Amino acid sequence: MQTPWEYRFAHRTKHMRSSVIRELLKLTEQPDIISFAGGLPAPEVFPLEKFQQACNAVLSQQGGLALQYGATEGFTPLRDMIARHTTRYGIEIMTQNVQITSGSQQALDLIGRLFINRGDYIVVESPTYMGALQAWNAYGAQYISVPSDENGMIVDELETALRVGPKFIYVLPNFQNPSGTTLSLERRKKLVEIADKYGVPIVEDDPYGQLRYEGEHIPAVVTLDSEFRGPNGGHYSGNVIYLSTFSKLLAPGLRLAWVIAPPEVIRKMVMTKQGADLHTATFNQMVAYEVAKGGFLDEHVKLIRATYKERRDVMLEMMDELFPPEVRYTRPQGGMFLWGIMPAGMDAAEVFKVAVQKKVAFVPGAAFHANGGGDNTMRLNFSFSSPETIREGVTRLSLTLKEMLAQNGK
Repeated sequence: MQTPWEYRFAHRTKHMRSSVIRELLKLTEQPDIISFAGGLPAPEVFPLEKFQQACNAVLSQQGGLALQYGATEGFTPLRDMIARHTTRYGIEIMTQNVQITSGSQQALDLIGRLFINRGDYIVVESPTYMGALQAWNAYGAQYISVPSDENGMIVDELETALRVGPKFIYVLPNFQNPSGTTLSLERRKKLVEIADKYGVPIVEDDPYGQLRYEGEHIPAVVTLDSEFRGPNGGHYSGNVIYLSTFSKLLAPGLRLAWVIAPPEVIRKMVMTKQGADLHTATFNQMVAYEVAKGGFLDEHVKLIRATYKERRDVMLEMMDELFPPEVRYTRPQGGMFLWGIMPAGMDAAEVFKVAVQKKVAFVPGAAFHANGGGDNTMRLNFSFSSPETIREGVTRLSLTLKEMLAQNGK
C-alpha cells in the first residue's frame, strides 16, 4: 500500500539508488565477519594526538571564529595551503581556484548540479567509482563506458565516445576505485589532447594520489593539461576540474575535500554550495589546517604508505598462494583496493552470499559498471584490516572461490 508521501517525491528520486557498499556493510557488521568490502582507511594511522592538540589550540586561540559561520569558499588559510601544495606539482593556481567541500561526495554532487541536465551523457571508465554514479543518477545522467585494462582507461577507444557530445569525461587516474589500476603517462597525455580536440572537459578525481607504494610518480591530468596549454597568466584556467580529499590523508570523519577549477567554475560552484549547506564546517577546516600546517602531512603520509603497503603485500602474497588460478586480480601500485576477475559466467553476488556464510565479505563488482556487466568481478579493500586479519580473510575467501568453481564446473 502506498502512503501519501509516495505521491510527493520529486521525479528525480526515481533515479536514486542506495549505495551497494552501504547496504553490504550492514550485513557485515557482525564482529566475526572479516570485511574487505568497505573503502575504509585504517584507524591506526589517524593522528589522534595531533588532532587533540589542534582542537585545543583552535578553541583556545580562535574559538569564536571556529564556532561561527564561515565563507562558502572555505577557510582562507586552508585554501592558501592547498594552493601552495598544488603548485609544487607543476600547476600554478591561486586561492581563487580552490573550493572547500564537505567531502568529495559533495564535490561530485555539486558538479552534477552545475553541469548535468537530464539526458546528458558522461564518459566514465568501466569500471568506475559507484559514488559518482550515485551522485549523478539523481540528475538524470546517461553514461558512455570506455573499457579499461591494467594501464587504466583505454584512451584509444575514447574518441568514439566523444562524438556523442558528452558533458565531461570522469576519470580516477591514480590507483582507481574500484580496480586499483593507474592511468599511464602516455594515456594521460593522449586523454588531454583528445579532450581538447573535441572541446570536452575532464573531471579528475584523485583521492589516492599520494598513496603510492612503488613505481614513479606520474603527473596529474590537471598538471599535464596545464603544460599542454602553456603559461596560464597566474591562475589555472584549463580544461580539467580536479578533486581531492583529506579523508585518506587525515580522517574521513572530517568530511573535508577540495575542488580546483577555473575561477568561473568556482564562482558558480559557490552559488550552488550556498543552496546546499552554506559552507563546510568552520571548526573542521580550522582543525585540519592546524594539523596539516608546518609540513606535518608530508611526514604523516609516510606512515600511511608504509602501513598500507604492508597490507597490500600480505593480501597479494596470500592470493598468489591460495587463490585458484582461474581467478585473476590486479596488482595496484598504491591506493586501497584491488580487483578480482572470476571466470565468465560466475556471479559475484552468488559468491558473496556463500562468502558471508564463511564469515568474509567483499563488494561484487557489477555496481561499478555504469551500463551493466562486471557480474564476475569483485572489489577487495586491503587498507582497513590488519595483516593477520587479511591472512585469515583471504584463506576463507579462497575456500569459497574453490567451492563455487567446483560447483560451476570451472
